[in-house]
Amino acid sequence: MRYWLMKSEPDEFSIDDLLAAPARRSAWSGVRNYQARNFMRDEMKKGDGVLFYHSSCPEPGIAGLAEVASSAYPDETQFDRRSPYYDPKSARESPRWFNVDVRGVKKTRLIPLAALRAERALAKMWLLRPGSRLSITPVSAAEWRTITRKLGAE
Repeated sequence: MRYWLMKSEPDEFSIDDLLAAPARRSAWSGVRNYQARNFMRDEMKKGDGVLFYHSSCPEPGIAGLAEVASSAYPDETQFDRRSPYYDPKSARESPRWFNVDVRGVKKTRLIPLAALRAERALAKMWLLRPGSRLSITPVSAAEWRTITRKLGAE
């Protein structure tokens, strides 16, 4: 089992939105970064743990726990001309973009970015690296344990 941090802007899609979705499940679509796409397409597996992170908001931080709920499959938004994620260079026979389904486990108290930075055990966490802007990043098992312990969710 692997662990991931997945960022979403709460005014676009929040942990509350995920938990309110049918079966608490939603496609994680619209990712248009090749490295983040590769994580979903090549490395994520059903059952992997997810830290749901609210970004680009007044207080960014971990807002909940989720899990990967499907294998990767082509992101339909790349083919939809009305979607802001439409990609005219992507073809159904050779899609560029993929997504996975994510299932919400629970909303947690917010662990703000500042609190993550203050935790010595998280010093090497991908999210905290200078210039890190990826929407999906791996989380080590030790980092996962540190964070879930802080949440009382171990």
